[in-house]
Amino acid sequence: MTHSSGLGRGVVAGASGFVGRELVESYRQQGRDVTLIGRSGPVPWNDPAAIATAVDGAAVLVNLAGRSVNCRYGPANREEILRSRVDTTRALSEAVARADQPPALWINASTATIYRHAMDRPQTESTGELGTGFSVSIARAWEDAFFAGELPNTRRVALRMAIVLGDGSALRPLAMLTRVGLGGAQHDGRWPITRARRAAGTAHEQGSSGGDQRFSWVHLDDVVRVHHWLESTPEVDGPLNVASPRPETNRELMAHLRRILRRPFGMPMRRWMLELGSFVIRTETELVLKSRWVVPERLEAAGFTFEHPDLDEALASILNRA
Repeated sequence: MTHSSGLGRGVVAGASGFVGRELVESYRQQGRDVTLIGRSGPVPWNDPAAIATAVDGAAVLVNLAGRSVNCRYGPANREEILRSRVDTTRALSEAVARADQPPALWINASTATIYRHAMDRPQTESTGELGTGFSVSIARAWEDAFFAGELPNTRRVALRMAIVLGDGSALRPLAMLTRVGLGGAQHDGRWPITRARRAAGTAHEQGSSGGDQRFSWVHLDDVVRVHHWLESTPEVDGPLNVASPRPETNRELMAHLRRILRRPFGMPMRRWMLELGSFVIRTETELVLKSRWVVPERLEAAGFTFEHPDLDEALASILNRA
């Protein structure tokens, strides 16, 4: 079934999240019919028959499902982070394989965290090196589930997204810190690592100093635009870095925030402060201390143009709008 807009029906799984809500709204503004798959329906994850019906005849399938990584990496959360990505992706793969009219395009979320901590050079799809540890193992398993099996009539694209910036994203706590005078760079440093965390792969080893870790990011508007662009760019498949072509350092990020929020001073956050703070708010220091230096080699080569390539402008557009 198609809408009068002439665009085929879209299916979005995991639409309740930050990116999903914006993407679904953009589809509906096009006049497009959208079917949603999620924990609370209308098509629930525990109904394989309903998922199969939803996928069959769709023009595009998008999967954004996955528990937030903004939490402590204890055993229960680690299991849920993995299960919520791999199991949902496998369920969709089975539905696509059985469909009489499978979607021509399946876009699956992935993460730029799949690459190693990089201080020496940017990571691209062709020359990037995959990292190690818990977060990387999740990303690998997610992509493995996505690309498994033969789906000859469906083009698959895995979006290795950098940190997505928008109202309500990872930007919110950084802006809050800046407003209360803690908007300096986040400094890495030595920190004792327990045997259990080392075995689980959740320990962050010191890899930078002085806020020099790279901050790869992408504006939410450009993430949505990539989804639309892929439908008209049939030559693109496989892993795709979705990140601004102009990453900056953590130190530069925080300087932009201080200027935009008119805070002349920001106290630097040392590793010990970050560790204590992350324990209190139940998150992990890796989210700010890992150096993510990722650039969109394939996107730019295929002709995609970013509306928000510059961090200063992107931050201002979001914070002024909010």
